[in-house]
Amino acid sequence: MTSDGSPAPRSLMALDWSNFLLADVQGGIAPFLSIYLLSSLHWEPGMIGLAVAIAGAATLLVQTPAGALIDRVTWKRHLMAVAVFCIAMGSLIIAQCDSPVSIVGAQVLMGAAGAFLTPMIAALTLGLVGYDRLSARQGRNQVFNHAGNLFAAVSAGLVAYYVARVGIFYLAAATALVCIVAVYAIRERDIDHRRARGTSDDTSGVEAPGSLTVLFRDRRILVYASAVVLFHFANAAMLPLIGQHLAVGAGHGASLYMSACVIVAQLVMIPMAAWSGRFAVSWGRRPVFLIALACLPLRGVLFAVGTSPTFLVSVQVLDGIANGIFGVLNILIIADLTRGTGRYNVTQGVIATAIGAGASLSNLVAGWVVDMAGYSAGFFFLTAVAFAALVLFYLGVPETGPVANPSPRYA
Repeated sequence: MTSDGSPAPRSLMALDWSNFLLADVQGGIAPFLSIYLLSSLHWEPGMIGLAVAIAGAATLLVQTPAGALIDRVTWKRHLMAVAVFCIAMGSLIIAQCDSPVSIVGAQVLMGAAGAFLTPMIAALTLGLVGYDRLSARQGRNQVFNHAGNLFAAVSAGLVAYYVARVGIFYLAAATALVCIVAVYAIRERDIDHRRARGTSDDTSGVEAPGSLTVLFRDRRILVYASAVVLFHFANAAMLPLIGQHLAVGAGHGASLYMSACVIVAQLVMIPMAAWSGRFAVSWGRRPVFLIALACLPLRGVLFAVGTSPTFLVSVQVLDGIANGIFGVLNILIIADLTRGTGRYNVTQGVIATAIGAGASLSNLVAGWVVDMAGYSAGFFFLTAVAFAALVLFYLGVPETGPVANPSPRYA
């Protein structure tokens, strides 16, 4: 560390690159996997869906244990390097093998390893910069992450078009190996492992975190978790439904409009991440997060009444605002709520598991509503769920920032 207790610039730059490269490692191949399996290996759609679902199930099952392990270990860089290496190996297996057993096994490996990456970055960030600088740093993390998502989408598309579809998986493996180099460029002596799991600064050593019951004694954690699960339940099905809606109304142009939906949202997320990291300090966590929650019901209403493909793409600006804020504020609020407990990372894992389950259920329920009553009814249903998330957070979660909440309180 430097003389003022700050981490070395090298470590912070390495954290920037880790965030940028992880976007490619985590999500670079996911949008193209189904296309590759269908067009190159000639899998049936049902088998493709099963492979994707199994990977998602592996992630859900591992998220909470992953958070608990991250809370306890002091060799976080090694653990993260192993997780990234497993994803590289999974990518190479998919590229080299055409056996369904091998590819599904690779998906399980990658899904389980991917469960470690987001909480690991959050832990390293807190361990490096501490609570006082976490807001600005998390905003910067998300800027690099969203920029990495854009780079991954463009580079994978170019490789698939000009080289070969299978080249996407070799690109992901190579990116993963570069990411490991970036992780090890973070200096070990710059990481405070006690602080990285949310333990108070007035404790000493690397003692075990507190009991998990601490999470269930704080009513704010339970209410916050419920609100974000409802948020993601409402959010997860909106873009897939728009894709279906475009396929019906836009014909052959549906894929182009769908790509535009994703790109518009990602472009908006980059400045919103930087903005929310800054204003989460000056305004407080609560008002900034309420903006994100309010965008979702508005987006649902606009999707329900709009029909023009251009209009539907423009509404994706609201998705960029909401998710740009959420990526920053979710980490900050969890850090606030678990400060002093030593359970920062396992709390992330528990909430991420609940979010993933809710998001998976969203597509099933929303699809059933659309089958019964049409697309407008589906969007209005998701709007009602999104509004419930907004109301629940507004009524049940007070300001969690350091000024309003200098220490944990338990209801």
